[in-house]
Amino acid sequence: MLGKLSKKIGLTQTELKIFLFVITIFIVGLVYRAVSQNSEVSVYKNFDYSTQDAEFLNSDRDSVLNNIEKSDNKKVDYKQEVLDFNTQGFYKVKKKILPIEKSININSAEIEDLVKLPGIGPKTANNIVEYRKIIKEFKNIYDLLQVKGIGNSRLNKIKNYIFIE
Repeated sequence: MLGKLSKKIGLTQTELKIFLFVITIFIVGLVYRAVSQNSEVSVYKNFDYSTQDAEFLNSDRDSVLNNIEKSDNKKVDYKQEVLDFNTQGFYKVKKKILPIEKSININSAEIEDLVKLPGIGPKTANNIVEYRKIIKEFKNIYDLLQVKGIGNSRLNKIKNYIFIE
C-alpha cells in the first residue's frame, strides 16, 4: 500500500514514512494540548506579575545608584593600576636603537650588529651569518631573501641600514 501511494505522490517509501510519522506526532500533540488546556492554562492566565516587576525595577535602580555613589568618592591612579597588571615591567623594556643608514656591511657584520636592524632578532641574525658562511659573501642585498626568516617586507625594513662592500 505504501509503495503505490509513494509512486502516486512522487516520494520514496522512506520519505513517505517520515512524512506520515511527522503528521501523526502533530495530531497527537494537538489532541494532548486540547485535553490538557482545560486544567493547566487557567492558573497561569490569572497570575499578576506587576508586584514582582515593581520590586525588581526598584531593587535594580537602588543598586545602580549605590554603585555610582561609591565610584564618585573613589580617586584612582589609573596608570598605577595598569602597571600593577604588568608582568615584565614597562620601564624595563628597552627600545631597539636603530643604526645609522648604510652603516652595516652584511658581508662582515656579526650577530650583535645584525640584531640592531629592525625586525631582526638573534635567530634571524644567526641565520644570516650561517648563510653567509655557505655562500662566502653576498653579491647584492636581495641575496638576503634566500635566508630563512627574511621575506620582502623584512628586507624592505632593513635595506636602508645595510650595504655590501
